[in-house]
Amino acid sequence: MEAFKPHLGKYYEGTIVAGGKEGDGFTGERLLLEVMSWDEREVKVPFYVGEDKSRTWIFSWSNNRVELKHDHRKSDGTADKVTFYGGTAPNEGTSNMQMFPADAETEQLIDYAAYNVWWVTIDANKFTYNLRRIGSDRLFSVEFDLTKPIVSNFKPWR
Repeated sequence: MEAFKPHLGKYYEGTIVAGGKEGDGFTGERLLLEVMSWDEREVKVPFYVGEDKSRTWIFSWSNNRVELKHDHRKSDGTADKVTFYGGTAPNEGTSNMQMFPADAETEQLIDYAAYNVWWVTIDANKFTYNLRRIGSDRLFSVEFDLTKPIVSNFKPWR
């Protein structure tokens, strides 16, 4: 959680480093993240894909574990029918890497996502968001250069 603090209010451009393919909705689009809010218990990080402002990663700290949830919104700010999926780290992780296997709520919301594992890494130079669907070839990884903040006025649809 602390690793996000120096980036509060900043935007960073990302690059797909694994799993991108034409027509996936990400490839060929400008990818931005914004560390929109930070406190010691919750960090909100909108992930903008082109003009789509519907995604926010929410990292929450509770019981010595970090939880990742994906908040998806429609363009009017209302919740998408598929939102707040994710998981809780099974252990304390490390200061710069956390893993999140899909939780029961995710399995009920999106049955095929029951086999998802998300993980994030963060250090002084980069942040990565990753998804692997166990038992399949599904892999997605996007990397953001934290040494080069950019100027943007994007805000999520809320």
